[in-house]
Amino acid sequence: MPYATNDELPPPVRHVLPTHAQDIYRAAFNHAHDRYGGNDDRARRIAWAAVKRRYEKVGNVWIGKSRD
Repeated sequence: MPYATNDELPPPVRHVLPTHAQDIYRAAFNHAHDRYGGNDDRARRIAWAAVKRRYEKVGNVWIGKSRD
């Protein structure tokens, strides 16, 4: 199911990702969900991949990757 706001994201996403990373996750999920006919599992994998392009997990914290 597509998400209208970050407040609708699942708790494991809301509670661990910074706001900008949540925006990335939500946009990627919604796009993939529409593109692949409502396949939630595929949309989740694509959304996490989008987050991981811009953020990395260091310990228990997600931080933005430096842009060189």
